[in-house]
Amino acid sequence: MKKFLETIRNIFAIEDLRTRILNTLLFLAVYRFGSYVVLPGIDPSRIKSSGADSSLAGLIDIFAGGAFSRASVFALGIMPYISASIVLQLLQMAYPPFQKLAREGESGRNKINQYTRFLTILITAAQAVGFLINFRNQYPDAIIGANGGPLPISFILTSVFLLTAGTMFVMWLGEKITDKGLGNGTSLIIMIGIIARLPLAIGAEFDSRIAANGGGLIPFIVEIAALLGVIAIVILLVQGTRKIPIQVAKRIVGNKQYGGVRQYLPLKVNAAGVMPIIFAQAIMFLPSTIAQAFPGTSAGQSIANAFLNYTSIWYNLLLAALIIVFTYFYTALSVNSNQMAEDLKKNNAFIPGIKPGRDTVTYLDSVISHITLPGSLFLAAVAILPAIAALLGVNRQFANFYGGTSVLILVGVVLDTLQQIESHLLMRKYDGLMTTGRIKGRTVPNAVTTVAQ
Repeated sequence: MKKFLETIRNIFAIEDLRTRILNTLLFLAVYRFGSYVVLPGIDPSRIKSSGADSSLAGLIDIFAGGAFSRASVFALGIMPYISASIVLQLLQMAYPPFQKLAREGESGRNKINQYTRFLTILITAAQAVGFLINFRNQYPDAIIGANGGPLPISFILTSVFLLTAGTMFVMWLGEKITDKGLGNGTSLIIMIGIIARLPLAIGAEFDSRIAANGGGLIPFIVEIAALLGVIAIVILLVQGTRKIPIQVAKRIVGNKQYGGVRQYLPLKVNAAGVMPIIFAQAIMFLPSTIAQAFPGTSAGQSIANAFLNYTSIWYNLLLAALIIVFTYFYTALSVNSNQMAEDLKKNNAFIPGIKPGRDTVTYLDSVISHITLPGSLFLAAVAILPAIAALLGVNRQFANFYGGTSVLILVGVVLDTLQQIESHLLMRKYDGLMTTGRIKGRTVPNAVTTVAQ
């Protein structure tokens, strides 16, 4: 305890670090306040929370910290910006003009950021219209003046403008957190939205356990211990690396020797981060979303029921298979073995026993393929843990925190933020956050942080 208090004191003794922490808390508080500001023309008293939702809207609501279900001006949150960033990131990997922009340094990055913002506006405007239609179908009496009929044009234009402006403001907050605060702003905004739902989920699970025939406090304590165990396992997944030994050629410049030492190239076991789960879940939501557009047909209803039952065996087997496929796909896009081999050659470095050039590329591809398989299986297991927890009797809201996107994002963002704090401490001759060892940040673009860098 004494060591912990001393570390806290050291953190706030550094003026720059203290200012960054306070700025981060201030920006996050502004975001949370805005998530409760309801769109004009909507009666919030007629909106009923549906709790844990397994639909695409439920996934968006998790990332938005409940702002989506409250019809807030921040209802779409940071997700349109993430979608636009993913599109631009894929273009940089596959489209030559954007590849050229990415190699132009600061000027190229500025142009890509401009394109990302313009695409964010277009995506947000399109999603805003879809949000209003979905909201009208779900709560026809909540829109003032509509009376269950068509939406007024003035309401649509005003709401689309406010939702777009809200997303752009949230994007601006994320950039300010990155510049003036601590950690990656976009990731922190998503994390704070997820954390905001955790106390309610724990409270709902506690109430269900102390109720009649709920099992009492012992099952609740076991569930909390199991959650901590899952978090520890996910930390191992996020930080797991395969170190490839690298030998740097020896060079003599004057009377000094450079190189001639052995270093390591760290390859992440889970280089794809949380993106495979997001892609797989989005695809799993598509059949039920399309089927719901034809509610009168028995086939459409059967498809909707099959893909809405997230605890069924076939649903989870298909989800796991999609995650494994997308893990290989996203790893192939994000980890460029040709670029790594070229960089090694430029720096007069080589892998012992492997010739530079094509042989190095082949070796790196082989290693990446071997470590991606257990990583993808581990990621698929984490994704289906909420369904297993729900089958074991855990409240649906609380079960969502046993795996999937929520826990992966929380662990990744917290580790990155703690790593930045430790860097500030070590740079000013203080001890780190841990007595032994060091907190390892993500050395390969990972989780949602990839789209914000």
